[in-house]
Amino acid sequence: MSNLELGFWSFPVLLIMVFLRAPIGLAMLLCGFGGWYFAMGGNPTPLLAKMKSETYTTFSSYSLSIIPMFLLMGQFATLSGMSQSLFKAAENFLGHRRGGVAMASVGACAGFGAICGSSLATAATMSKVALPELKRYGYSGGFSTATLAAGGTLGILIPPSVILVIYAILTEQNIAKLFLAAFIPGILAALGYMLTISIYVRLHPDAAGTRPAVPMSERFRALAGCWPVLTIFALVVGGIYAGWFTPTEGSAIGAAATGLAALFSGSLNWRVLGQSLMGTARTTGMIFFIVLGAGFYNGFLALSGVPQFMAGWVVEQGFSPLFVLCVILGFYLVFGCLMDSLSMILLTVPIFFPVIMAMDFGMSPEHVAIWFGILVLIVVEVGLITPPVGMNLFIINSMDRETPMTQTYRAVMYFVGSDILRVIILVAFPAITLFLLPD
Repeated sequence: MSNLELGFWSFPVLLIMVFLRAPIGLAMLLCGFGGWYFAMGGNPTPLLAKMKSETYTTFSSYSLSIIPMFLLMGQFATLSGMSQSLFKAAENFLGHRRGGVAMASVGACAGFGAICGSSLATAATMSKVALPELKRYGYSGGFSTATLAAGGTLGILIPPSVILVIYAILTEQNIAKLFLAAFIPGILAALGYMLTISIYVRLHPDAAGTRPAVPMSERFRALAGCWPVLTIFALVVGGIYAGWFTPTEGSAIGAAATGLAALFSGSLNWRVLGQSLMGTARTTGMIFFIVLGAGFYNGFLALSGVPQFMAGWVVEQGFSPLFVLCVILGFYLVFGCLMDSLSMILLTVPIFFPVIMAMDFGMSPEHVAIWFGILVLIVVEVGLITPPVGMNLFIINSMDRETPMTQTYRAVMYFVGSDILRVIILVAFPAITLFLLPD
């Protein structure tokens, strides 16, 4: 069997292992081990040498140090109560409108995602704060859980985003430019969800209650309570864009600033500090193990020549670049329902990225790479809330056992429709994504 055939046969083997509930990192690691072993004719020496060199080069990468720093930043924000101040401010400004408390939940998710960078953490944290308020003001269970599941996806799109960092490392792109490109699509996502809420409550008037308006003075007092979040976001993201420090340095500054804000607010004590460090260590270990497994598997794929073969084959078929892009995004939409976003990025980008870069979209290679990265992130994000196995849906449902999952499924399809419409717009008009990038 040729190396190319080995590479293609590794895909069904990997999918079978994943469907049998093997951890995705372990599945990719074993497929990489097996592929290298057979590609080398059963000689274990090159595999042992690869194990030594791949492990060192993967974990000695300076760029990867940004991940635990952003995770620690998110842990401090999650455990220090910043989510409550964000939701309270948004609720005071929007809560009196029809569907306003749900809109406030989306707005708070967007703000929290700006200092968290994780979809699941954003969904889980904001549901603890917003779900009781939604129920209190008469919002139906399915609409409430669907809103929070959709709002949670903003955590991986609005910068800083851990998934965008991984994509930048895989494709050797500028992290700061990717963060900049994600900003407008992230705002569009939040506004699209709010518009979806407005449409939903008009189609289903009984799904949302109302709450009395609060005085303007109280609204501004609540807004003043958000100053730590706004300051940290401006410092980290603004500092990276302004060139004051690198993204890695910015992540460390953001973690330190979030920790100090939690300390001065009285939310940070030794117990919370220990929980934050342990939570960061566990998540970092999980991510790094997946990265290691992906490194071995993608190294085997490169050896087998699968990415190069796929890129050459697609170009030879004469397919239009837009058609190829839509097929790839459709693949992400389907399989994003079955796998978590990090695994999807690590597994597929090394295969699809060369294909996209071989096509002529009428833009510079850097702009194509950034545009494609944002589109992939959005489509993977849609998979997090697409029934029947969207991960965010299960996170929220576990916190509201009284609401049947079928009710959440029905309500969340409105948000899925909003996401698909946004993807179509961003595919048709790349300038929206690339607007803020320097020439």
